[in-house]
Amino acid sequence: MKAAFKLKKIGYAYGEVPVLKEVSFDVQAGSFFVIIGPNGSGKTTLMKIIAGILKTDRGQIKIQERRLGAYSRKSLARIIAYVPQLSQIDFPFTVREIVLMGRAPHLGLLGLTAAKDAALAEEAMTFTGIDHLADRRLDQLSGGECQRVFIARAICQAPQIILLDEPTASLDLAHQVRVMDLMRRLKNEKCVTVVMVSHDVNLAAMYGDCLLLMRAGQVAGLGSPQEVLTRGRLETAYGCQLLVDQSPLGAFPRVTLIPDNT
Repeated sequence: MKAAFKLKKIGYAYGEVPVLKEVSFDVQAGSFFVIIGPNGSGKTTLMKIIAGILKTDRGQIKIQERRLGAYSRKSLARIIAYVPQLSQIDFPFTVREIVLMGRAPHLGLLGLTAAKDAALAEEAMTFTGIDHLADRRLDQLSGGECQRVFIARAICQAPQIILLDEPTASLDLAHQVRVMDLMRRLKNEKCVTVVMVSHDVNLAAMYGDCLLLMRAGQVAGLGSPQEVLTRGRLETAYGCQLLVDQSPLGAFPRVTLIPDNT
């Protein structure tokens, strides 16, 4: 299967503090790839490097067989959409206006939108189930609704790869499942490669085709949920006692935290 992108021996440091050390892996096109790991393991830094926001200190990244540095920012934005952990809009734009911003990489010098752009924005809002909110301002929405707005903006960008940094963080259980189902639909129906950072190993197990476990800036595990989510590997990475068994919902692992007093 063709790789959406490849990383080889990526290194990065904030000042004298190394954050990523010799990180190498491939992400297959059309897959649902989930990055997990404890706080401070380098997950968000890794996502920003893939998105072209940070420049790697060492190593090489290829996006669709071309070096990352060969892309202009605009051409890269036509391939990759990035939804950061905390998205902020300083002005009270409507949902429709925010989603339409996703067309920016495809517009001409004057930045004028056409009927096609408006149609794609409507399609993205319908796909994410927020079309009924199109004329509402962002500051009038719930956290779950806002998250779907930013995902709709990314979809409107018409990317081949979408990067999401903890899109389910701070959402209630129902909204977490809606977001994950939405990403699976995006992969299945639009053939988009989905790469997501998640703190929830059980959501990762349920939805991910391939998992990358990070620990202290290094790859601690890479493969299917069954291969990565083993008790020994997870306890080493997270530093706590865990129970790992098969989920009653399917052929994937279930991870349960064991309290110290048990």
